[in-house]
Formats: sequence, C-alpha cells, structure tokens
Amino acid sequence: MSLSRRGLLAAGGAVSALAATGAAPASASPGHGRGRVRTGFDRLAADGYRLLRGRKVGVVTNPTGVTADVRHIVDVMHPDSRVNLTAVFGPEHGFRGTAQAGGSEGRYDDPATGLPVYDTYLKSGQDLADVFTASGVDTVLFDIQDAGARFYTYIWTLYDCMEAAALAGKRLVVLDRPNPMTGRAALGPVLDPAFATFVGRREIAQAHGMTVAELALFFNAEFLHENPVRLEVVTMSGWRRSDFFDATGLPWVPPSPNMPTPETALVYSGTCLFEGTNLSEGRGTTHPFELLGAEGVDHRWAAAANALDLPGVAFREAYFAPTFSKFQGKTVGGVQVHVRDREVFDPVRAGIALLVTAKATWSGFAWRPDHWIDKLTGNTRVRTMIDAGADTDAVAGAWQEDLAAFRAKRRRYLRYGG
Repeated sequence: MSLSRRGLLAAGGAVSALAATGAAPASASPGHGRGRVRTGFDRLAADGYRLLRGRKVGVVTNPTGVTADVRHIVDVMHPDSRVNLTAVFGPEHGFRGTAQAGGSEGRYDDPATGLPVYDTYLKSGQDLADVFTASGVDTVLFDIQDAGARFYTYIWTLYDCMEAAALAGKRLVVLDRPNPMTGRAALGPVLDPAFATFVGRREIAQAHGMTVAELALFFNAEFLHENPVRLEVVTMSGWRRSDFFDATGLPWVPPSPNMPTPETALVYSGTCLFEGTNLSEGRGTTHPFELLGAEGVDHRWAAAANALDLPGVAFREAYFAPTFSKFQGKTVGGVQVHVRDREVFDPVRAGIALLVTAKATWSGFAWRPDHWIDKLTGNTRVRTMIDAGADTDAVAGAWQEDLAAFRAKRRRYLRYGG
C-alpha cells in the first residue's frame, strides 16, 4: 500500500502499515517468466483487512471486483467476521452488470448476500454524498477494473465518489488493478474543462496511462485539493508499467458489456471516437470497437488507412451486421482493426487516422449532430481540423503541448516501475 507525501497531506489521512510496494516481485508465472500480480484487494485480504477494522464499509464495485480465483469480493467479504460490510454501490451497468451502456440496476437488495445495493450512476456531488450518508457507512471502498481511456466512465465514478465522500465526511479506500493497455505513456488530447461531462470530468489525456489508485492520488491533489477526501490506496504487487493484461495472471472479467476482452481495451481509447460519428463502432458484434463501418463503405477505407503505414496495426476490409445499436440487422462495410505489434501501436493516433480516412473515402461520413465527438476528444480541434482537411499528423500535433504538460504532472503520482 502506498500514499504519496503530497497525496497524504492533501488527504489528511495516514499511510497504511503494509510495507510492500506496488513494484514488489512475486513468484514465477507460467508463460510469462515472472510473478502473478496481486491486486489491491488481494493484498488487503492477505493483511487481514486491517484497514477496515472497526469500520462500517460500503463498496463501489461491479462484476470486475473479483479475486484471482474469480470469486467476487463482496461474496468474499460478506461472511468474513473481520469485515463489517453493510452496503454496495453500483455504477453504470450495475453491481452485477446486467445493464447495457447508459443504464444501471437501480436500488435493490442483493439476492446472494441480502446487502442493500445503492445506485450511483449519474449521481454526483451532494446527491451522491446523501446516498453515502443514507447507507450509514463510514468507509467507502472502490474496486473496479478500468479500461485506460478518459471516456470510460468508471474513473469518473471514482472522482464523483471521492468528491461525495469528502462532502459526507467519509473515508475512501481505493483498491488498485492493472491498466490493461499498460501504464507506459499518456496519449492523445487533454480535456478542455469547457467540455467536461461524465465521459470526461477533468483535464487528463484521452489515454491516461495510469491505474485507478494513481488517478485517485492525482485527482485528490490536483482537482479536489480545496476539499480533499481522506484517501488511502492499496497498490498492487508484481505489476510493472510495461505489463499488458495478459502478463498479469489475472482473470479478465468484462468491465462492461462491450468490453469483452483486453484486446478491446487496447483499441478502445482510439476507436471509441466513432461513437461521435454516424458509423458503427461495432456495438452489436463480437468485436466491438475493433469492427467499424456503415452502409455504403467499401474497400477504399481499409486501403487508405493501410496506406498510412501506422506502426503495429493493419486494417482489414470487413463486412458485418450489428445485432443492436447503429445499423441493427443491416449489413455494413468497413474495417477491422488488427493490432500486430502492441508495443508500438498508438490507439489514439490510429483512431484519428481512421476518422481522417473515413471522411476522405466515404461521402456519407458525418459527425453526430450533437457534436458528441467534442465531448470524447475534450475539445473542438479534432473535429474542426478534420473538417478542414488536416491529416493525421497535423491533428495529433495540435495536442502535443498540452499532453507534455499532463505527462509532467502525471509523473508525480505514478507508483510502479518497469
């Protein structure tokens, strides 16, 4: 477990007694030549839940909150006499994960444990603080697998919970999990605060390159410093910044219905931009965010994208019929994104390149009328530059100064080497 000195001062909390660091080695893992990763929850449990002793605990989690043997942490903690678990808080898609994008499960009692489940989706500020107060907890635990992109809403659930816990006078403990696309670098444009929404509350890069615990420390010190939450984080052991998810030895549980594999997460921070267009982003297929297309698109798009010779990726001409969402039941043409070398692949640049070439090769290309693309990219520049005929390099060049500043700031809160 670790808490930065700056983060500690901002949080007003105390560093845990656990001595292990997030970069500690572990025993060898078959197929990867190094140790299995132990998540924040695994380390919390191994320490006998000392951080939670004498506390009434509520946990913000979803189906990804599992142990290495795929037991849900709520089901593990509920019967354990060392933990007084009294409530569960469900984010978008719900605690048990039954809701699609833009939905939640509402307020109910969990059939497996009898615990009250409170709905946090689209709640923030005092409204969410009131939920925490009504639940009677004094400690809010957060354990959700992230996908590494600014517009993946669970990190803003974390932000909202931090803000609300501070308002309600609650302590917040973040249990860390890996960033599936590694933590090597931050990529893409940084959000302009004028475009803040639930797909981007504050000024971070489109692919932030951080874990949820690192983000929590960043949020508390940089954005919530006027009223910081009493924050503690439990880091992982055995994880290195260069690790993709398949190097962790951890089970992948889809954090949302359209994030079925770690490979989806690898491309998502770029191809999710197609939510802001009239093309399908692959929802309703077995390869969401890897398949993109629309009626009338043909082989010219894949050819134009491949002609850019982007590092580590190839684009296959593809045809598919989504079972729901855009073009439901219709056969559309487009591309499938094939990552060939993930070490050099830049998902955000690839997403921009696909937008540029889609507009150039398909006369039907259009942005969503509500300019949702501006919310996803965090600014108007991407849309307006592409409309003006800018190429991929020019669009990417426009965010480099802001990105460099974010990278410098981000460095203070990183907790893992490698």
